[in-house]
Amino acid sequence: MRQILSLLFFGLFAACTLLALLLGGQTGERVAVDSTTRPESVTALGRTDALPAAQLAQLAPPERHAMRSGQSLVGWLLEGVGLDRRQANDIAAAMARHIDPRRLQAGTELALYRDAQQRPSRLLLPLDGRGELRLVRDRAWQGQFREYERRTRTHHVAGTVHGGFEAAVVEAGGPALLAYAIADVLQWDIDFNRDLREGDTFSAVYEAVWVGGRVREISDVSAVRFVNRDQPVVAYRFEDLGYYDADGKPLRKQFLRSPLPYSRVTSRFSNRRFHPVLKVYRPHHGVDYGAPTGTPVRVTANGVVASAAWTNGGGKTVKVRHANGYLTAYLHLSGYAQGIRAGARVRQGDVIGFVGSTGLSTAPHLDYRVQRAGRWIDPLQLPNEPAEPLAPEEMRRFQQHRALLEAELDEAAGLAGREIATAAS
Repeated sequence: MRQILSLLFFGLFAACTLLALLLGGQTGERVAVDSTTRPESVTALGRTDALPAAQLAQLAPPERHAMRSGQSLVGWLLEGVGLDRRQANDIAAAMARHIDPRRLQAGTELALYRDAQQRPSRLLLPLDGRGELRLVRDRAWQGQFREYERRTRTHHVAGTVHGGFEAAVVEAGGPALLAYAIADVLQWDIDFNRDLREGDTFSAVYEAVWVGGRVREISDVSAVRFVNRDQPVVAYRFEDLGYYDADGKPLRKQFLRSPLPYSRVTSRFSNRRFHPVLKVYRPHHGVDYGAPTGTPVRVTANGVVASAAWTNGGGKTVKVRHANGYLTAYLHLSGYAQGIRAGARVRQGDVIGFVGSTGLSTAPHLDYRVQRAGRWIDPLQLPNEPAEPLAPEEMRRFQQHRALLEAELDEAAGLAGREIATAAS
């Protein structure tokens, strides 16, 4: 009996062992199959000939269409993109839920994707400086507007003038917008239309707003050092009080150096100039600045508009009375700024009109004139009185602030031609 039980136990043990081996073999076989089939499936996904037609259509490059001048949104979708009326209306309605179609400008470009049946399925519309509108067609068109991230960064830049100032700033690594910002800071001391010379140097510390990987605006110029004709001109922004020189004297003067921040002098003040229209010699009691039609014209000092009307020879003209017996005149305008009429008060830098070629004129330009006590004087020789200086307590704070900015300008000068960003937020 004992022998029988032993044989039964041994047989049961052998059967279990055999079963385990069989199961283990099957499991190992599955693992082997999985390990060999995975690379095959990955390879198949990497081959475009293994993809369905619908997925292939999604991989196709998008159609790109630019809006032309004078086109409405629906007209653009119909004529420029080639959609039918229903498609164009549906997409325009979806867009209008996120953006104002009236603000779309000529040159705006969209990317259109089509499905396997060549029906519009997806649309991307980048809006310069704002964000990107994405539309996807399901049963109806659904949209989402993603705003670009705005970042403010502090930069240093330094360079040398060779030709135009804007080109010099760009060559030094700064954005073109910075040239206009610097000209605005130094507008009381340097006329960027006529004072610049080959070899002038500059350095600046400024803040730029970046949107979508591009500089969209110059939010602040903290400090500028400009060596013009071997004479340094320095400006430091101090709190909300404005710009001051190294001695704490305000840069702001009674008159701006020029009514146009960035243009060129085409004719100077003279008591005997050959008139290009009348073909005779006669006095020219102003300075002509060449600029495109529509360029904004700034009033050079605080005052009251004496007149905004047509004058013989000068065409559309604005005259402004100022303190201390001064009067300025702005001739050949294409139009007046809103609210500019006799009796209107204006502040230095306000736009009062736009460059044109009205009256006796051969090309778009501004004829700028200055009168003192009823006598015309040369605007380029206009004496300038500074504004009020800093109070003693303000001066102490300014000197500490100036020392920090001087160190940054020195750093910028040492990195001339290598514009760098020093901080980001």
